Amino acid sequence: MLEQSFGLTFFLKNSSKESKERIIYLRVTVDGVPRETSTKRKWDATRWNQKLERASGTKEDAKATNLFLDSLAAKVNQYR
Repeated sequence: MLEQSFGLTFFLKNSSKESKERIIYLRVTVDGVPRETSTKRKWDATRWNQKLERASGTKEDAKATNLFLDSLAAKVNQYR
């Protein structure tokens, strides 16, 4: 049986304009081959925790963004 390595990462990617808001991207890596796609959501770079790969804070917008990212991760893991 073949084993597959699998990774899932959320990160902010710089936009063309100099702004604090950046687009949240999802990177899926299978057997060392990465693929990126946009979540079509923007987030303030100063309120992003790269170590946790989530929006930081306790405000409602941070909670909603993290819930959205968790649901995306669950969908990706469902087809794994």
